[in-house]
Amino acid sequence: MERAYLHGEHEIFRRSLRKFLEKEAFPYYEQWESEKQVPRSFWKKAGAQGYLCPWADEKHGAFQTDFGYTVVLSEEFERVGTGMIGVGLHNDIVMPYIASYGTIAQKAAWMPGAITGDLISAIAMTEPGTGSDLAAVKTTAIKDGDVYILNGEKSFITNGHSADLVIVVCKTNPKAQPAHKGISLIVVETGTPGFTKGKKLRKVGQHANDTCELIFEDARVPASNLLGEEGKGFYYLMEKLQQERLMVAIQSIAASEIMLDSTIDYVKQRKAFGRSISQFQNTQFKLAELKTEIQIGRTFIDRLIVDHVAGKDVVTEVSMAKWWTTDLAKKVANECMQLHGGYGYMEEYDIARRYRDVAVSTIYAGSNEIMKVIIAKNMGL
Repeated sequence: MERAYLHGEHEIFRRSLRKFLEKEAFPYYEQWESEKQVPRSFWKKAGAQGYLCPWADEKHGAFQTDFGYTVVLSEEFERVGTGMIGVGLHNDIVMPYIASYGTIAQKAAWMPGAITGDLISAIAMTEPGTGSDLAAVKTTAIKDGDVYILNGEKSFITNGHSADLVIVVCKTNPKAQPAHKGISLIVVETGTPGFTKGKKLRKVGQHANDTCELIFEDARVPASNLLGEEGKGFYYLMEKLQQERLMVAIQSIAASEIMLDSTIDYVKQRKAFGRSISQFQNTQFKLAELKTEIQIGRTFIDRLIVDHVAGKDVVTEVSMAKWWTTDLAKKVANECMQLHGGYGYMEEYDIARRYRDVAVSTIYAGSNEIMKVIIAKNMGL
């Protein structure tokens, strides 16, 4: 199907990226899962090829590409595995905050390294007792002269263990009413006194995606590391969450397509009762249903990408896409594993990894329940 936002140059880029990943990622992915981390060496190789933050300004060393290249990167990294999501988070979720709200000095300090792979980024929103309710964060940053004194804990932080800099969602005015008006974003660099990282967390899936807790105990952060204005953090988050949730939907529909394609190949080869599984009507009906739903999702996502690039407010539609495509990915994983039979439960088959990797997608970037709350609110309910 033709996709209006992609043209010949995007496909040339895709072929080059795919060749790079087949050499530098696919052969090592199982090792990365075991180590619970994509190594820094890969980040630097990706940066050297222009695969990190290619949308960034040329003066910082990037190519200033359009959003189509972002989509291609997301889809091709997903082909390797959902555990590559940390690269996408760096590219399309964290560093856009720096690009949009950073000062000239902040951009000069952090953007070049983010593009070369010498600097890995993370964003710390979630806390042990606070997930989707960002206004309830308890981490505080109290100004003391030319520094902020940061105290609190963050949990489930993607890239947390690898990160050289972390955008921390915190309260610079804990007494503000309503509470969200006290939220600010502060960039904390690894090595800051009082800032420590917990061990890599043991997760059900996405094992190559390093995830850990971050602890701030009287961490002294330069006041110059404030991102944007004090008290505007919540509004910055709301502005950027549209793209974050769209990226999750893009990854989820890509994962669904990958799982379906691999399952079609499998059922054609696997035989039972003297014929291939693909010849059984139940198999055909199951795959026909999945193909239909995935195509519906793809059509919707492609339209949203066009609207997002055009700068339209599609928060409601992106919320719909996020919950629907992540639910769909879980359904596709379940149905495809079933069609693999016992082999689908074996780690050497890609569907087993996909099954455990997609499970969390309905939770992160705002749970699917929260997506429905947003939709309902925008319906006037």
